[in-house]
Amino acid sequence: MPAIADTPEPPYYAVIFTSTVTGDNSGYQETAQRMLELAARQPGYLGVESAREDVGITVSYWRDLEAIRNWKAQADHREAQRLGRERWYAQYCTRICRVERDYRGP
Repeated sequence: MPAIADTPEPPYYAVIFTSTVTGDNSGYQETAQRMLELAARQPGYLGVESAREDVGITVSYWRDLEAIRNWKAQADHREAQRLGRERWYAQYCTRICRVERDYRGP
């Protein structure tokens, strides 16, 4: 079972990336894994959760907006973004949210 990200007490930020794919998945899994590894090394990174069915949803958590901007500008991530637009994603949406509260269970 995938783990739920162990985030700190709010506030912090979430980047929600939703997508549908084109069917051309050549290199997709390798690039996605590499992006997870690179993101985890970025200052301000807090964690990630991801699921893919008909719609893929990846939520990454960040300390602040500056950390998000730095990740967006990271060179390998920029190349992955380009490939996503040109090859892998039929459609996508990125949402950036400030987390004010979170609740945990069971």
